[in-house]
Amino acid sequence: MSLAKILKYIIITFMKNLLTPQKKEIILYIIFGILTTLVSWGTYALLVNLCSLSVLSSNTLSWICGVCFAFVTNKIWVFESHSWKLQTICKEGTTFVSSRIITGILEIFAVPLLSLAGFDNMFFEIAGKIGFSMKLFYTEGIYSKAAFAVIVIILNYIFSKILVFKNKNSQ
Repeated sequence: MSLAKILKYIIITFMKNLLTPQKKEIILYIIFGILTTLVSWGTYALLVNLCSLSVLSSNTLSWICGVCFAFVTNKIWVFESHSWKLQTICKEGTTFVSSRIITGILEIFAVPLLSLAGFDNMFFEIAGKIGFSMKLFYTEGIYSKAAFAVIVIILNYIFSKILVFKNKNSQ
C-alpha cells in the first residue's frame, strides 16, 4: 500500500469517526479557506510584482480568483451541496457571489486604505529585523491584506452557512 493511500485512509477514518459533522465542516472550511487565501494572495503578489498592477487592480483580480476557487471547494467539499441542477447552481452561485461581493467590497477598499495609512510599514520593519529577504514580505499591501483576511473569513463562513448552502442535501 502506498504512503498516499495510507494517509488518505487515516484522514478519512479520522474525519468519519472522530469528528462531528459540524467540526468536520469547520475544519474543511479552514483548510479550503487557507487554500483560497493562498490562491488570492499568490495571485495578488504575482499581479503586483510581475505585472506591475496597482494595489487596487491586483487586489480586485486576486479577489475574483479567490471567489471562484472558494465556490467550487465550498460547494463540493465543505458544505457538500450535491445538486448539480442548473437552477440550484445558479441560485447558490448568485447568493455566494453576492455575499462575497459584500466582503469583497470591504476588502477591496480596506486593504489599500490600510496600506496608504502605513499599516504595512511596521511589518516591513519587523520582516527586516527577523531577516526575511524574500520580496513577498515587502509587497505593498500584503500585511494589510493579511490582517483584513481574518474578518473576511469569519463573515464568509457565516454567509455560506446561513444563506448559500443552507439546503445542501437537496438533489
